[in-house]
Amino acid sequence: MDNNKFNLIMKKYERLIFTVCFNFVKNYDDAMNLSQETFISAYYNIEKCDENHYKEWLTRIAINKSKDFLKSAYIKKVSVVGEDTFSEFITEKYIPEKEYIMTENVNKLKEKILNLKEPYKFVSRMYFLEEKSISEISEALNRPKKTVQTQIQRARSKLKNELLEEELK
Repeated sequence: MDNNKFNLIMKKYERLIFTVCFNFVKNYDDAMNLSQETFISAYYNIEKCDENHYKEWLTRIAINKSKDFLKSAYIKKVSVVGEDTFSEFITEKYIPEKEYIMTENVNKLKEKILNLKEPYKFVSRMYFLEEKSISEISEALNRPKKTVQTQIQRARSKLKNELLEEELK
């Protein structure tokens, strides 16, 4: 097969192959590399496939390359927990209006927490805003864990009711 014909095949299926790889590895750069590996492998073995089945054949190669990549020792050693991936940027589009609304909602919730009456105010502040565990709060306030849990549950219920009432207005 000549290079021009193979280039046409690549152009026709490059998005499909990238999508298949990306759905497996969830990382833009790795998906690009695997797509390239898929086409390199296909180039050297193109005579093994019938012209009517290029799509299925290329897809199978991409799937196998992706699975092999995920099983490799390299990916297990190199993966970093919490590493930003391109998928986050694809799935969560940055929309300023949404960010503003979220910020407003968070500020409103903080205000509601700080306006609670005792014994819920201090416990809620520690739990929701400072992200302390129930054990830490219990220790700090010298209260039983069950009491702290109950106070948090009641505070959550009060906050929920206040927010629902406000929403209905």
